[in-house]
Amino acid sequence: MSAITDLTVAELRDGVRDGAFSAREVAEAFNAAVAAAKPLNAFIVETPEHALAAADQADKDRAAGSVKPLSGVPLGIKDLFCTVGVQATAASHILEGFRPTYESTVTANLWRAGAGMLGKLNMDQFAMGSSNETSAFGNVISPWRRSDGGNAPLAPGGSSGGSSAAVAARIAPGATGTDTGGSIRQPAAFTGISGIKPTYGRCSRWGVVAFASSLDQAGPMARTVRDCAIMLEAMAGFDPKDATSLQLPVPAWEQGLSANLKGKRVGIPKEYRVDNMPPEIDALWRQGVEWLKDAGAEVVEVSLPHTKYALPAYYIIAPAEASSNLARYDGVRYGLRELPEGAGLQDMYAATRAAGFGPEVKRRLMIGTYVLSAGFYDAYYNQAQKVRALIARDFDDGWEHCDLLLTPTAPSAAFALGEKSADPIAMYLNDVFTVPSSLAGLPAMSVPAGLDANGLPLGLQIIGKAFDEQGVLNAGLAIEERAGFTARPGQWW
Repeated sequence: MSAITDLTVAELRDGVRDGAFSAREVAEAFNAAVAAAKPLNAFIVETPEHALAAADQADKDRAAGSVKPLSGVPLGIKDLFCTVGVQATAASHILEGFRPTYESTVTANLWRAGAGMLGKLNMDQFAMGSSNETSAFGNVISPWRRSDGGNAPLAPGGSSGGSSAAVAARIAPGATGTDTGGSIRQPAAFTGISGIKPTYGRCSRWGVVAFASSLDQAGPMARTVRDCAIMLEAMAGFDPKDATSLQLPVPAWEQGLSANLKGKRVGIPKEYRVDNMPPEIDALWRQGVEWLKDAGAEVVEVSLPHTKYALPAYYIIAPAEASSNLARYDGVRYGLRELPEGAGLQDMYAATRAAGFGPEVKRRLMIGTYVLSAGFYDAYYNQAQKVRALIARDFDDGWEHCDLLLTPTAPSAAFALGEKSADPIAMYLNDVFTVPSSLAGLPAMSVPAGLDANGLPLGLQIIGKAFDEQGVLNAGLAIEERAGFTARPGQWW
């Protein structure tokens, strides 16, 4: 039998259910793996006792013949999800030491399904970043290394970089992520794992620290498409505490998995062929087309004419919403409080926010406050919302000709830490392929599909119609089966 930490979510679930090993053995193996992988800095807080308690309950449930869907499966939880009694910081100094008295709906759903928690995963501060370099708790380091001998630590992607690094390194079989403009899909592509952003509203935002409320969406990250389907079934569902939650039944996505795409039309958006696209990204995209044809799909070219405006619109809308959401961190109610000698209330606000927020968060708050200010609201924010509506209409028009879209996930493989941090625009361009579907609220998934010339993972993205996570997962499975991606990072830590 493979080492327990090499097993997928499905294999762990089935092994515990069948008695091949106990849930406690699983929890102990992953707790040990987490403890041994500290150089990756993937976890902010480790919770081995939570994983063991859930495992002991899973073993009791199995003995009683009442196993749950995720009994015996320990998971990593992105530090954006509030967890009762366990620190939740959004990787920011301003929330350091904050221990919620309530549980996010998504994590509560996972615990109800029998899962345990290995710990809280590092991330870009308040989910603002594409490389996991903005955390107040230090950079997450990708477990991957370039095959040409370059030893520079690589970015695991962002903002869910702790989640992607932990899953790729086999120190967690699956993890929660959140995706505002690509923060599940881009890190999944960088580390050779799968991740899906479901339709906006599929997973409750209640108890998830907000970045941009009209864009934020939770989703699973795991090594296989099947694992993502299993986790998403447990995470999703209507929540009356979230006004944007979809009041729809949760489909049996795992049961519905099929790599047969006969009768499906897959669109290739011509506007995604951006200038200076690396040849290996273009070649992989073309290979993906052939794989989907082999699975029975018809491939057609489609046009999404407003794609080029998606990134600038996103970087107006998201910071604007962030400037509103993050106004609550003022030193009054919870988290950090900086109170200089003789300071008044305004002085305390300013000192607290100056000390608590990192440079990238401050940059986006300043942008957001500017575009919402009198005299600029109509020129920037209002125009960006109109562009967003046009982008959503482009997708609606596209669905007249196809059922799914295939694109690259990211414009490059993982880059070295520090390589782009001095150039915010270069960093923001990492989201060029993922942002349009976020603005439209559509389900989208990244699946590992190959390696670049330096042995680093590359991903392909599938975008689907609203509520069609099944179609996205099925196309992801078709690519997964044909790509046969088995590469894994070496254990250097």
